[in-house]
Amino acid sequence: MRPFRFGVNVRTARSAAEWAEKARKVDALGYSVLLVPDHLADLLAPFPALAAAAAATTRLRVGTAVLNNDFRHPVLTAREAATLDVLSDGRLELGLGAGHMRSEYEQAGLAFAPGTIRVERLAESIAIIKRLLEADPVTVAGRHYRVTAHTIHPRPIQRPRPPLFIGGNAPRVLTLAAREADIVGLTGIAFRSGGKEPDVSDFRAPVVDERVRLIRETAGVRFEALELNVLVQRVIVTDDRRRAAASLATGRWAGLTPDEILASPYVLIGTVDDMADDLRARRERWGISYVMTHEAFIDALAPVVARLAGS
Repeated sequence: MRPFRFGVNVRTARSAAEWAEKARKVDALGYSVLLVPDHLADLLAPFPALAAAAAATTRLRVGTAVLNNDFRHPVLTAREAATLDVLSDGRLELGLGAGHMRSEYEQAGLAFAPGTIRVERLAESIAIIKRLLEADPVTVAGRHYRVTAHTIHPRPIQRPRPPLFIGGNAPRVLTLAAREADIVGLTGIAFRSGGKEPDVSDFRAPVVDERVRLIRETAGVRFEALELNVLVQRVIVTDDRRRAAASLATGRWAGLTPDEILASPYVLIGTVDDMADDLRARRERWGISYVMTHEAFIDALAPVVARLAGS
């Protein structure tokens, strides 16, 4: 089994000093990776934010979680990723996704294609990005992208390239991740109505069983080399796990029972001992060793990070 490592999504800051302090805190608490999402909302743009976080630290890895493929041409994504890998001394993890929020597309004047097309476009983009990062001259005449005899500068420090992280919940995205990624991220959330309505019915453990089975069967001999990641949506420190789970089950996650919430890898509830035991059991059951959460829970999860990171 892979040793545990932990990451945290950090969204914004009001100044360079505040951002640098956040990066140093993530590092000091034992998290392995600081990640930045990619939405047209109140958060910093990923590449400059990650460059600044890397400059403020020496050990901390930095990652995109995840870039919306439709916001950038793959040649530009590869070029910026390679530059960031150089400027961070080889600490980049490149996360890519197909996008899901219709409102962002409408605000930017972009066409919001059906999910099948967005994933198809992502697959084509990934093939280009991987080859560019591995220093191959690329010529492609695809359905969505055309590239002619192109190479990028600089070459990334990591060889053959920075790790590729693809995350999502839909089977078509996880199938692509199993074939192409180094890190496969499980989110558990389906977005309905153009991203307006998050659906957490896939938080249930049997659904996770099916998702991991799909990844394993699709990856084949690659599976043992994959790192499985999970995005934990809630971290609640309490001596009364059932009461906390029941509160979630009668609120935003009304479709789930308390038992389903407690068994879900997308939630951590209980004492430090409880959460550590849950993470060990989930690694045993699903192979999940890379645990990511949101900035709001950085302090709540920190004692678990201190106990499990690297073990």
